[in-house]
Amino acid sequence: MTTNTVHTTTPTDTTHATDPATTTTTAPVGSAAAVAEAGRARLDFAKSAPKAFRALIGFDAAARDGLDPALVELIQIRSSHLNHCAYCLHMHTNDARKAGESEDRLHMVAVWREARHFFTPKEQAALALTEALTTVADAGVPDDVYAEAAAWFDDQELAQVIALICAINTWNRVALSTAKVAGTDERRR
Repeated sequence: MTTNTVHTTTPTDTTHATDPATTTTTAPVGSAAAVAEAGRARLDFAKSAPKAFRALIGFDAAARDGLDPALVELIQIRSSHLNHCAYCLHMHTNDARKAGESEDRLHMVAVWREARHFFTPKEQAALALTEALTTVADAGVPDDVYAEAAAWFDDQELAQVIALICAINTWNRVALSTAKVAGTDERRR
């Protein structure tokens, strides 16, 4: 059986992870997520800011309304890759599989520019816009990227795609700042 070494501390423990007093245990890989979740000492965003959480759920739902569900998942997966959000990446790749997305396409999202033949021109335009908006601080949203997206989406769809990209970036930041653990989908609770 494959195992991971997991360093655990209790929420009241103030020792640094490299302190010899920190407990080291060996746990099966399948339970590593449970151990990590049990040891986290970050706030529960939904409970601590319920109005903001409900508003974000509403914004997310409004953004995706009327968009192709496969496109929605591709956008969320790419943004989660770029933001290094394992929690959201795990959630949205699973959602995409349940919606019938192929393993081939899921494996190619991160390298879509080198595997364009897996994606329609419309999906490519959305992925390019997702990258530009997710990394907006680096170079803004280049005119050519925006123009390509505008060529494939009407104004309402384009506005919804932009809103969806903003929503997943917000979800990524909530998950990262509150140390959500990949493999634990809190929507199911």
